[in-house]
Amino acid sequence: MGKINLKALSESEIHAFMKDLNLPDFRSRQILHWIYQRHIESIEKITEFSIELRSSLSEKAYISNLLLLDRKLSSDGTEKYLFGLYDNESIETVLIPDDKRLTLCVSSQVGCSLGCIFCATGRLGFKRNLEAYEIVDQIINVSRVIAPKSITNIVFMGMGEPLLNFNNLVEALFRITKLMKIPHRRITVSTSGIVSKIYDFPKKAPKINLAISLNAAEDRIRDFMMPINKTYPLKVLINACREFPLLPRKRITFEYIMLKGINDAIYDAKRLIHLLHGIPAKVNLIPFNPFEGCGLEGSDDKTIIRFQEVLINGNLPAFIRKSKGQDISAACGQLKAN
Repeated sequence: MGKINLKALSESEIHAFMKDLNLPDFRSRQILHWIYQRHIESIEKITEFSIELRSSLSEKAYISNLLLLDRKLSSDGTEKYLFGLYDNESIETVLIPDDKRLTLCVSSQVGCSLGCIFCATGRLGFKRNLEAYEIVDQIINVSRVIAPKSITNIVFMGMGEPLLNFNNLVEALFRITKLMKIPHRRITVSTSGIVSKIYDFPKKAPKINLAISLNAAEDRIRDFMMPINKTYPLKVLINACREFPLLPRKRITFEYIMLKGINDAIYDAKRLIHLLHGIPAKVNLIPFNPFEGCGLEGSDDKTIIRFQEVLINGNLPAFIRKSKGQDISAACGQLKAN
């Protein structure tokens, strides 16, 4: 039997593993603290353990780490990390500075199966789901690199569709909130609209923020932009959003990528107001970030501002999201781990 990867074990499995080694329960808590808050790379770094204990435990277990293959810095301060996985696949993770916040955009899959026209990741196709520890390890590894600075917010808006990796996502969220102690309110999961899992999510996961990659207010346009809409059309998706339990003063964020001549007309804005009426919602308008071979053009600034004005006049809060990291292909929709 090979060595056990401690990061691959859940909290309860760590306790069971240490119990099997006849070690007291406080040793489990120490390991969890050193992995998820001290971000150590190996058992040998657990200085609360004696040299003898570290040596004996290292014979049976180890602590895995993502391999940092590349780190790019944008002119606006955004950083993109390319991480290698145990099977020679790779993923990208983006750190976004904004005033006092440091937001980490994490990936949930290698590639993506959804084929949205505005996203480079979909062109890779789907390769595999990330394990829960591989999701969390993006946070651990970036935290180690940027210390003593700290990540303040986590968004699941990187490579892949989080809700199609449901079980690993849920386990990762519990580790992030309970073991890493990142507050629930600072974590957002974005989905293209996997309706069955939107219903399951509040029953099984911590109560974090939900974002919907919407991008259109009628099925004809959304079918073209996002093939998943043919499985879960807007009526079904919006009903799930209406029934999604929210904490007081919380809203669902609806993301809307602005594409010239496709979804940026005034009547599109008015349809969006009607579609989201009655839902505690806010809309993030996202300038399109082009990538090689996309054949698409983003809306100009004037059009985006006018679109925002229509939404606000219709009592729908709307914000224009800054596009960051374009010069290193780290902006929304550009992730494609080469």
